[in-house]
Amino acid sequence: MGRMHIMDKNNSYLLGCYEKAMPNNLTIRDKLKYAKEAGFDYLEISIDETNEKLERLDYSDEMINRIKLSMIELNFPILTMCLSVHRKFPLGSHDEKIQVSSLLILEKACLFASKLGIRIIQLAGYDVYYEDHDSYTQKMFEINLKKCVEVASKFGIILGFETMETPFMDTVKKSMYYVDLINSPYLNVYPDIGNLTNSNRKYNTSIEYDLLSGKGKIVAAHLKEIIEGHYREIPFGTGDTLYDTSLKVLRELDVRLFTGEFWYVGSKEWFNDLKFANQYLREKISRYY
Repeated sequence: MGRMHIMDKNNSYLLGCYEKAMPNNLTIRDKLKYAKEAGFDYLEISIDETNEKLERLDYSDEMINRIKLSMIELNFPILTMCLSVHRKFPLGSHDEKIQVSSLLILEKACLFASKLGIRIIQLAGYDVYYEDHDSYTQKMFEINLKKCVEVASKFGIILGFETMETPFMDTVKKSMYYVDLINSPYLNVYPDIGNLTNSNRKYNTSIEYDLLSGKGKIVAAHLKEIIEGHYREIPFGTGDTLYDTSLKVLRELDVRLFTGEFWYVGSKEWFNDLKFANQYLREKISRYY
């Protein structure tokens, strides 16, 4: 699947499309079709806080096989998953029942991923989101993270921390604390370049140095537009994400898998937005790949 050919410099990387860049009422097959037509190489599927997307983890084998058939017929894969539902069911919750739910969700996500051929699950870097962070939430996050990695390793699925917008894990360096602590080939980092731009601006640190702290552990990267203090729904070409600095370092680190992260916000021109995002990001990436 996909369009990569060996030794073709123009295909020395893959660029995926975030599922939520398209209207939610489209089927997964439709989203695969439109992402391919817009010029992307794969789709990143979302398992977020909504019941509709969470229910995917309970799909029957028949429903999963329909998705697989769509990927085969369209020659277009789902390679990665953004598992943001842990905002609602965090690993470090003060509520033990929520902790149990968070672990069950992770196990179901790994099973779902393995059936679809998804290789990487992007894990939200939160101990808690809607609760207050404290020493207990951090400790339970560590304990339950270890359990998550044990499950992922059983399925051969790589977990990659997304660098977030909250202080708990808003840099690669903070992510690496837990990667080093767990010390498993199945726990790595899947940074968000937009979030990192804002975080390193806030801390007055170097995004280059921060990315280099993840050497050998960065499996993919989100490419997202931001402006200072804002992290979502900024149209490509209107922000100040540090693409050049980031992509230069990511090339040195031999990272070759990227997802354009952006959102459908009701525009009738959403498909043109998809095509523009693909062209815009490829122009940035091609300077270094």
